[in-house]
Amino acid sequence: MGLRINFKCNTFDKSFLMGKKVVGIAMGGYSSEREISLESGNAVYKSLPRSRWECYKIVVGRDRWTVVDTQENHCPLNREDFSFKMDEKKIHLDVVFNAIHGAPGEDGQLAEILDQLHIPHTSCSKNTAALTFNKRDCLEKAKEWEIPMAKSFTFDQGDFLDIDAIEEKVGLPCFVKPNRSGSSYGIVKVYEKIALKEAVKTALKEDAQLIIESALVGMEISVGAYELDDEVIVLPITEIISENDFFDYDAKYNGKSKEITPARLDVTTVSKVHYTVKKLYRQLGLKGICRSEFIIADGIPHLLEVNTIPGLTAASLIPQQVRFAGIELADFFETLLTESMKPDKRI
Repeated sequence: MGLRINFKCNTFDKSFLMGKKVVGIAMGGYSSEREISLESGNAVYKSLPRSRWECYKIVVGRDRWTVVDTQENHCPLNREDFSFKMDEKKIHLDVVFNAIHGAPGEDGQLAEILDQLHIPHTSCSKNTAALTFNKRDCLEKAKEWEIPMAKSFTFDQGDFLDIDAIEEKVGLPCFVKPNRSGSSYGIVKVYEKIALKEAVKTALKEDAQLIIESALVGMEISVGAYELDDEVIVLPITEIISENDFFDYDAKYNGKSKEITPARLDVTTVSKVHYTVKKLYRQLGLKGICRSEFIIADGIPHLLEVNTIPGLTAASLIPQQVRFAGIELADFFETLLTESMKPDKRI
């Protein structure tokens, strides 16, 4: 049965803000997840109370980073100091809410720029982001901490495709995944050896590095966590039941899944998940809101991946978990911003 847990209230001392702060909500990016990121960023932008935040969208593209104000006025962002001119007035950002899925927000590029400029932001450091964005490296690090996970096989573009070795290592069925992408882009579930070659070809369209994993049998869950007052807060766990073969893009964003929050887990399993999530948060040096995915196989949570810039759209899991915890989304987003601005959280 699902458990109703009392969550620490997302209250914060508003006097800490010392007047209205200028926040840029970074969205867009260069990856296949650009459109989803724009939705996530807009969700944050619309939620923040204008009484405490002077909000600007920062729409990131390969060739141009554009600032958009509440009147839909556009101007270029000066990436040298993250300032911009609006109505002949030069404006500097007090803080950045990072809502860019994929590059350059989730892989650490944006964090590196902001940290060098000493601008607070809601995302992980460059090194942590780069590690978690690389599924293979992240899982390898988690393995050192004895966190259970599926058997896996690595493959890079140009390698000899040894189908027999893959089957021997991970078995069938298995998942062929791009190593550095999100929203299930390029993931293929393979049941027969003959289909492996085409699955690899499909995944390579998304990334030159792949990870091939055994298909674990069990409940799939997703769970968010964030830090508040130096404590890691774990949000309610979501159970995922996909109408499709697995929790693919269609299931995530086109309503082809049933998401149950809280997940139908017993107390012991919930405790195991919470322990593992908190361990990952601390050991990886995570920051802001992060989401981890697991398969519960034989009562044990097996880690699939860690997502440091999870979706915040109406169809995304984090807003569902936040609402079930009894927290208003506006308060939640404000908490992430104010936590990032605390002196001890700055670089």
